Amino acid sequence: MAPIPAPSAEPQDSPDGYVGLDAERAEHLARERGWTTVRSLEPGTVITMEYRVGRLNFEVTDGRVARAWKG
Repeated sequence: MAPIPAPSAEPQDSPDGYVGLDAERAEHLARERGWTTVRSLEPGTVITMEYRVGRLNFEVTDGRVARAWKG
């Protein structure tokens, strides 16, 4: 039987540090820091809730990050 692969490590980075930043700048910074997937979402966007290692989500209002979370 094949071994179960270990999940990739996430960047040691707090999502709270992106709140208030311009959305484009925040996405660029997140990719520089090692996030493999960055999603920018409008408030109220319906999304699935599965957790993805290496994904960072932004809720963007008026071009700025209002909320950020992993997964």
